[in-house]
Amino acid sequence: MPPKKLSKTRNIGIIAHIDAGKTTVTERILFYTGKVHRMGEVHDGEATMDWMLEERERGITITSAVTACQWNGHTINIIDTPGHVDFTIEVERSLRVLDGAIGVFCAVGGVEPQSETVWHQADGYKVPKIAFINKLDRTGADFFRAVEMIRNRLGANTLVLQIPIGVEDNFEGVVDLITMKAVLWEDETLGAEYAEVPIPPGMMEEASHYRELLVETLADKNDSFMERYLSEEPIQTDELNQAIRSATVKLDLVPVFCGTALRNKGIQPLLDGIVNYLPSPVDVPPIIGHIPSSGIEATRTAEPGGPFSALAFKVMMDGGRKMTYLRIYSGTVKTGDLVYNPGKDIKEKLSRLLRMHSNKRERIDQASAGDIVAAMGLKLTTTGDTLCNEDKPILLEPILFDEPVINMAIEPKSVQDTDRLMFSLEKLSEEDPTFKFKLDEETGQTIISGMGELHLEIIVGRLKREFLVETSQGKPQVVLRETITKPFEHEEVFQRELAGQQHFAGLKIKVSPLPRGSLNKFTARCENPDLTEELLNAIRQGITEAETSGTLMGYPVIDVETELMAVQIKETSDVMAFRVASNMAFKNACQNAAPLLLEPIMKAEILAPEEFTGEVISDLNSRQGKIEQISRKGPVQAITAHVPLSKMFGYSTSLRSVSQGRGTFTMQFSHYDKA
Repeated sequence: MPPKKLSKTRNIGIIAHIDAGKTTVTERILFYTGKVHRMGEVHDGEATMDWMLEERERGITITSAVTACQWNGHTINIIDTPGHVDFTIEVERSLRVLDGAIGVFCAVGGVEPQSETVWHQADGYKVPKIAFINKLDRTGADFFRAVEMIRNRLGANTLVLQIPIGVEDNFEGVVDLITMKAVLWEDETLGAEYAEVPIPPGMMEEASHYRELLVETLADKNDSFMERYLSEEPIQTDELNQAIRSATVKLDLVPVFCGTALRNKGIQPLLDGIVNYLPSPVDVPPIIGHIPSSGIEATRTAEPGGPFSALAFKVMMDGGRKMTYLRIYSGTVKTGDLVYNPGKDIKEKLSRLLRMHSNKRERIDQASAGDIVAAMGLKLTTTGDTLCNEDKPILLEPILFDEPVINMAIEPKSVQDTDRLMFSLEKLSEEDPTFKFKLDEETGQTIISGMGELHLEIIVGRLKREFLVETSQGKPQVVLRETITKPFEHEEVFQRELAGQQHFAGLKIKVSPLPRGSLNKFTARCENPDLTEELLNAIRQGITEAETSGTLMGYPVIDVETELMAVQIKETSDVMAFRVASNMAFKNACQNAAPLLLEPIMKAEILAPEEFTGEVISDLNSRQGKIEQISRKGPVQAITAHVPLSKMFGYSTSLRSVSQGRGTFTMQFSHYDKA
């Protein structure tokens, strides 16, 4: 690849609800940029970015895949992310390292539940975005309704840059509101060639109206632009593009493009939009971390000549060997370099650096700021770890992961495979931080935990295919939580002789329930001057340990505030005694504070033809579902409901039954509530 300038690099992700067409959009981008010479289709199981067998069989994206391509002298690194809620970790860790994102929306479905989730994830990381309204050739497509939904449901300040020419079967192309030209694609060249022609006379009035809106919206965001607009001076295309770029990078506006990826229309202007409007690594603020030894905040600017810093955002097993994906924020690193992991205080050697194209790889000698690469040889580095120079260390903010909500017992069909099963589960949990496993000491069973039925189904399939371990599975079980329902004060005294030495600790705590979703809170209200920072940390640690196992059934305790009211300290008081005393105090207090079991509640959206609405609602009611909203989405009804996860096992079969196979649904974790 030719030497690149950072300003000509774009690190982008493609995010959307399942079936909005993310992978098809990525395939077209790779085709038109010359990265692949044949377009693979998702429905044929031949998409370049969906390389796993499970992805090809199911026609969905399961793991985020990285690739790079060239457009107009720019390098575009692309991460195609999954749309299914069970694999939201893939979106989370991708957005953590990206500079920009394309939100793909179906022109029929508009903003769907998982679209909201991934959009808000991107908002959380302050990632500038552009929107692409896809599938304008489908029956029921409505471009302007989709834009309105993006504005209302996502709170995005949309800036329409294109409007469609025709709709559904009559969709022909788009009107570009920047150049005020119509763009039409040629079917004979699979959309590779397109022509800019005058706007059809019947659309001139509509195009002028939306062009005026575009300029007005930009004027609101840019003072110098406002002066030009009010004085009615002509505005050049370059000036428009510069103003749009500035507003997009500042997260003030979301430019909107449209087309139909499957019919090869609309992708080249989207590529121009990526290059023109989304930020390069030098346009985004420097990455913030802290110096490990002092905790002082530190930043790293995207400079190849600066000190090296990178974030490991994904781990994959490749033929039994560990491959770690890195986003390099500053500096340069070469094959064979020793890098420092400040979180684990270890040094590791980069035995190989690779530029990835889905599951294909190209060996490279070095990588620098702005690059997204894979590395071999990092044995102890895991997802969320920072890598840097030992003499200039920095610890970047780690990636946060959701806790699993579903359990399943698993065992090998052959006793000889027991060790291999544990080894395989270890490797899979290294790859996926939302997948966990443990040995239940009471039953002797191996319990695997994940984000949903599909997640665990994929794990079991991978055990068989990749690790050659045949397994038997139990029925999935929901992961519960515990909480309390009333305040309670408790005094605990720990006095014991251990190994000939006396240990003493006394303390009084108060536990109180917090609103759902508040997590746990510890407050020190004690003003005893003998309470040192070391003893206070021991008390906090003892309570944190106690919160991992409740008094009803041993599930983690959530939404509880613990207040330290008083302590008794003697000459024989020490850290160990206070840790044990606080652990016992918390458990005894919770036991007397009316403990309660909580179960995960899912937000489900069901799409079904209107004639089946009654049967769908009746079925949801039988599952203790609470209907939140019923609305029309094109030709179907959308029913939004909150339903206990325990009642949703096997729901896809039931929905097919009550809707004659015409209903679909998606669900995502909403909150915990009374079981």
